[in-house]
Amino acid sequence: MTTHFIVHDEGDSVGVVVVEGVKAGDALNGWIMDQDKTITFKAASDIPIGHKLAIKPLKKDDTVIKYGVDIGRTVAAIKPGEHVHVHNLKTKRW
Repeated sequence: MTTHFIVHDEGDSVGVVVVEGVKAGDALNGWIMDQDKTITFKAASDIPIGHKLAIKPLKKDDTVIKYGVDIGRTVAAIKPGEHVHVHNLKTKRW
């Protein structure tokens, strides 16, 4: 089984895509490292390697957790399987 994305902890909001060419509609396998569990999602959008994939539904202004750390807030609702990047996630610093 190919691992398409990695999540640090099951409490995280996002995983990181680790393969090239993820397209909307693809069935994706993810590995949750801390719990050594696998999860599956259908990609809701194209996602480049190294970019984030939502693994939980996120509402506008929700906090996004990656590697157990607050990495910012959403500026739009994000569904599981959608691409999470600068178009829908902003830092809380500015």
